[in-house]
Amino acid sequence: MTAAATEHAAQPAGGPTAHKRPGFARLLLAEWTKIRTVRSTMWSLILYVLLSLGFTTLLVSLISASWDDAAEGDRAAITGDPVSFILGSGFFGQLVVCVLGVLVISAEYSTGMIRATLLAVPRRLPMLWAKALVFTVIILVAGLAVSFVSYFIGIAILGDKVQVSLGDEGVLRSVIGGGLYLAMLGLFSLAVGGIVRHTAGAITGVIGLVLVVGPLAMLLPGKIGDYVYGYMPSEAGYLITSARQGEDDLLSPWEGYGVFALWTFALLAIAAYLLKRRDA
Repeated sequence: MTAAATEHAAQPAGGPTAHKRPGFARLLLAEWTKIRTVRSTMWSLILYVLLSLGFTTLLVSLISASWDDAAEGDRAAITGDPVSFILGSGFFGQLVVCVLGVLVISAEYSTGMIRATLLAVPRRLPMLWAKALVFTVIILVAGLAVSFVSYFIGIAILGDKVQVSLGDEGVLRSVIGGGLYLAMLGLFSLAVGGIVRHTAGAITGVIGLVLVVGPLAMLLPGKIGDYVYGYMPSEAGYLITSARQGEDDLLSPWEGYGVFALWTFALLAIAAYLLKRRDA
């Protein structure tokens, strides 16, 4: 056998230019590039910040202005857990995260880009994990920033009506919990988008679970309604923003967040299974 033939035989199948599968770090970089270069991502994050901080400022200001005229029970609820009230005032900003979570994956199906992605990454699941990780980190950072800013805005507006500081028991965890809840909500929405793949249908499903199904569960009679409502994903997860467990809460803040995580990872597992089984 000649030297040239020996060298050729020693080369891996496909020759020296054989295609190498990208490592997970390169997948993370690719997903980061895709997410940050899409205009809707930046505009959605800006809208989330504006809605969250805007509604927080508006609603807390209205409560502060009418403090003396408010019912004693309402004032007691706010003073008992002011952080949960402040963070809850910016609720409508969460809907933007729900929409963005769906769009991160469903937009690739609607534009056909998913075919190019899967052609570059034949092993589908690493692509899904990279997309989920990058998006979750982005939303976590944004959520933590907005949560802390909302807290300081709310406390400044309420002034001497509410005495609370980050050093009080459960307060810092509650403020950080605002970012943790938002990150899990974004991942939850991404999982639904991966299952449904149709943008409008997935957005409707996520918002329905967050805004409609939970409150409807409260209409169920007796303990059944209490347990169904208490274990709904967003209702359970939002307990992480409470400084302490309420008298009527079935779960502690961390238990509630754990329930939300179980919902999310179950849906993400379904999305992963369908990604492997279905055509792009």
